[in-house]
Amino acid sequence: MRRAGAALVLLLVAGLAIALVAGCVARSGTAAPGHRHGPPAPAAGGPAGSAGAFNATGAFNATDTAWLQLMIPMDERTLPLLGLGAGRGHDPELRRLAGRIRTSHLAELGRLRAALGRTGLPPADVHKGHDMPGMVTAAELAALGTATGPSFDRLFAGHLREHLDRSAAVSRSERAAGADGGTRALAADVERSRAVQRDLLDALLPPPR
Repeated sequence: MRRAGAALVLLLVAGLAIALVAGCVARSGTAAPGHRHGPPAPAAGGPAGSAGAFNATGAFNATDTAWLQLMIPMDERTLPLLGLGAGRGHDPELRRLAGRIRTSHLAELGRLRAALGRTGLPPADVHKGHDMPGMVTAAELAALGTATGPSFDRLFAGHLREHLDRSAAVSRSERAAGADGGTRALAADVERSRAVQRDLLDALLPPPR
């Protein structure tokens, strides 16, 4: 059911934040009790009933805030994966690459959190408890923790590729439909970095055909 989940993520960042977030489901494709949540509340002083959050000048639209609220947990959930890759990868070059990408993600998270702060929204994770496409799950991390050797590298690379591809896709949607120039510029930076990271990963460990 991952294909359906990916479509939901793209709809989220395409400006349909309210409709999607209200029907957000786990990657299993089934909506478990308590796994649904409403749209993000407008920032203090923002227009009542607005779709998404607005700062004092109204520069942010629903796509901007939806992208930020998705990208932050996507990056946060990838840090443990990258930590495992940097510490347990079989190929030394893969370990080094995982460490470099982890450092890049930490810096990126700082920019994403600062951008979310400009919207006036609290830093709450609106996707908490949801395994959205591009987010590594606890079960996947546990399975990776028991893998060794080349099998570890292949499993790690598969999870990382999904994160890189999904985050690049939603960043393209933010560039196309976002309203805030700074947020769209940040999305462009994310998209570029994902392309470089994907190329480096594929050079080390080509994806299966």
